[in-house]
Order: sequence, then C-alpha cells, then structure tokens
Amino acid sequence: MWSLETLGRVRLSKYFFMREFLYSEISNFHEHANIPENPDLAIEVGRAFCTELLDPLHETFGCVTVRSGYRSPSLNTYGNENKLNCARNDYPGECHIWDRGEGDQRIGGASIVIPWFAGQYAQGRDWRDLAYWIHDHIPYSEQWYFPKLAAFNLTWEPRPRRTISSYIAPRGKLLAAGAEPEETLRQRQSRYADFPPFKGVKQPAIPDEWTGDS
Repeated sequence: MWSLETLGRVRLSKYFFMREFLYSEISNFHEHANIPENPDLAIEVGRAFCTELLDPLHETFGCVTVRSGYRSPSLNTYGNENKLNCARNDYPGECHIWDRGEGDQRIGGASIVIPWFAGQYAQGRDWRDLAYWIHDHIPYSEQWYFPKLAAFNLTWEPRPRRTISSYIAPRGKLLAAGAEPEETLRQRQSRYADFPPFKGVKQPAIPDEWTGDS
C-alpha cells in the first residue's frame, strides 16, 4: 500500500502526477489491481508522454481530463479477454501499457478530453479542427477520436507515426503514417484560427525533489 501511494505521488511533468493515470473503472468494478510490473519504465514513458504532449495541451487549453490512463499488462489482458474495449497486449498501437518494450518500442498514451473543445464539439464543431491543431503543434504519434465528448486516444512514441483516425464522421483514417494531410497548412490553420495561442514549451528535466513522497 505504501509503495503504491509513493508511486502515485511521482510527478511526471509540470501538471501531471502518476496517480491520476492509475485510476481505472475496469480495475475498480472488477476488483483487478492496476499496478505496474515495471514502475521505472512506466514512469519514464509517462514522463515523456506528459511533458511532450499533455503539458502543451494544458498550457494552451487549460484542463486536460484523463478518461483512461495507464493499464498494467495483467489488467489489460483481463479487459481484452472480457471484451471491455481493451486491445490485445501485443497490439503495436496499444498505448495504455507504459511498462513494456525498450528503445524505439516504448509507447505510452491515454484517452483524454479537452473540456475547452468538448463544449464546442457539443455545439457541432468539427473534430478535425482539434486533430489538425495537434498535428501542427505537438509531436504526437497517434490520435484516435471517439463520439462522446470528442474524447481521443493520444499516443507518444520515440519515433512518432503521426496517424489520425476517428469513429466520428467522417469515420476512418484521416492521416496514414508517413503521409501528408490532404489539406494545406493554410487550410488547416483556418480551421483553428480562433483557438488560444499556442503556449506549450519544451519542459526541462524533472527536478529530483519531484520524485519523492513529500
């Protein structure tokens, strides 16, 4: 218990701690623990994900809500076997298991909602406005959008694939790995011309004192 509490206090970036990514409805409802098998790797990947992707979103849009964060390999297996919307552990794009792989095989991500945009989406705004903003501003690997709240999976990898897909119309793959968007930069910029100015900056290394349990 105390070790898990200490893990939850680990600061991943300027705005995010490990604890908010450990919450899992699957874990709570089905009484299946969500504890990393390799905490050091989970922290390493989580820091890259939060620092490079989530912090710039927070800086620009304010609150970023985590809908589904980290899942341990055992919890993800349970979710997949019981048809709880979890991909197979060996699926290359499964971004919720942060403590697997090494080098360029590392991957981390979460399902998130940006409330600033969710309100506009509810009024009919096109999800692609946000997708293209993210494409033009931060080094994501994958975006995958869902109809409720314009929630989306956002993925970090050492070598970003830069793909965009959606279950919202127009459904399917908006951008394949290695491809250029069909819309020009000027067309994309016109979509998000009213967005807040980009405020994200590359964060410095995490100070040692952020990793303690004080």
